[in-house]
Amino acid sequence: MILSKQNLSNINPQPGISIPDEKLLALPEKVLQFGTGVLLRALPDYFIDKANKQGIFNGRIVVVKSTATGGVDAFDEQDGLYTVCIRGIEGATKTEENTINASISRVLSATNEWGEILKYADSPEMQLVISNTTEVGIILIKDSVNALPPKSFPGKLLSFLYRRYNTFEGDKEKGMIIIPTELIIDNGNKLKNILVELAKQNELDNSFIDWLTNNNYFCNSLVDRIVPGKPTQDQHEQTEKELGYQDKLMIISEAYCLWAIESGEPKVKDVLSFSKTDPGVVIAADIDIFRELKLRLLNGSHTFSCGLAYLCGFTTVKEAMDNKVFAAYITGLMMKEIAPAIVSDQISIEMARDFAGKVIDRYRNPHIDHRWLSIGVQYSSKMRMRTIPVISRFYQNFGTTPEYMAIGFAAFLLFMKAQKDDDGKFIGRVNTKTYMITDDNISLITEKWDHFEGKALVKNILSDQGLWGFDLTTLPGLQQAVSEMLGSLETDGALATLKKIITPKTIEQS
Repeated sequence: MILSKQNLSNINPQPGISIPDEKLLALPEKVLQFGTGVLLRALPDYFIDKANKQGIFNGRIVVVKSTATGGVDAFDEQDGLYTVCIRGIEGATKTEENTINASISRVLSATNEWGEILKYADSPEMQLVISNTTEVGIILIKDSVNALPPKSFPGKLLSFLYRRYNTFEGDKEKGMIIIPTELIIDNGNKLKNILVELAKQNELDNSFIDWLTNNNYFCNSLVDRIVPGKPTQDQHEQTEKELGYQDKLMIISEAYCLWAIESGEPKVKDVLSFSKTDPGVVIAADIDIFRELKLRLLNGSHTFSCGLAYLCGFTTVKEAMDNKVFAAYITGLMMKEIAPAIVSDQISIEMARDFAGKVIDRYRNPHIDHRWLSIGVQYSSKMRMRTIPVISRFYQNFGTTPEYMAIGFAAFLLFMKAQKDDDGKFIGRVNTKTYMITDDNISLITEKWDHFEGKALVKNILSDQGLWGFDLTTLPGLQQAVSEMLGSLETDGALATLKKIITPKTIEQS
């Protein structure tokens, strides 16, 4: 039995599964969504479905695919229904939940069905646009709003809004709330600016540009949820057996979720009524706090620890967290050094450590296969953006060398030690295991390794302002600490070096 509208009533109700009422499939279409990706389906669509089941938002989603449909589409076959399998740890307690999502009404191909998509601009019930077209989707290219369809996502959105403007004769109340979820800072503002420039390139009326600018709400947003996508084949087959139906669209997601939306407008809060149903949806006039917490504690701890973890022999985050010594390192890194470093007028130490605790729960999730080598892609740029500001702020606040950060930096240096193979790829080595390094600065760092060693190497790399933005050797004690750590990593190995810092007492305290 395949998951579909026809078979909903045949699904056996059981603990741990949420089955939608068939009445939800008749709710009006209020949302236009660009993208069918798993993040959208496990985050915005998850919140909308949850609200619909509580009788709050009461609206469904029309999804725009950028590619042609091509053959029998699973969304058509399953009437837009799919299962979100939530697996995670919250407060040291395992969480398992399966929910059949009924928020998607239709999935249309921009290539083949653009005329049909544009008709939704004529609907007075349409209120919201959501997108996730990857970072390269929010760019300005030469595009025509009259093309069928326009080439770019901004071109398609502008075409939709221009049609809506003309249909409702510039009615100020018919503007849309537009929330991009692409991983770009100020994504809403950037999308708005691109649309205004594109409207000028297309020589659209000034009155339309005024309506576009003043009567549509472009909201910056931040999304945070690990969604690996499809379960493994074994997981998929086992879950289908337990639930009693087949689902080609099944996805797995961690329990933690955050969708921070930047707006102080009453209309935005009114339309986004689904925010009332889950604390994971936050509407605030300023979302910089959430961005800082995520960037420094989640992304930053990943970056500080990925080289060290791989040098210790761990392949995944979960594998590293199963080791008591390494788990104590990550806990100490966040609780003792990163959290105190990022305290500000907006972020209290309690807030930072509470967020860190949630990150630790996420790291322990046995259902998420998060690989350290994936985290280490473009390692040097991640170090500069995510960790260097934290090191600097720790010095400003305390004037001492952060030991956990120092060993993380030393491990970064050793992880980046590479040799160029015959194919021009840079290959690192840990004992007998090799790995490919993908980093825009690997040629430079390899050259430094070829010409320097020990303290001279550390000094040369730390003082390179092109890499870090300023001379890190000006931070008292950092050069010496990193040099000592690097020497120990090379001589004794990563885990043995870590054990010098992480004592049994430290493990107990973590």
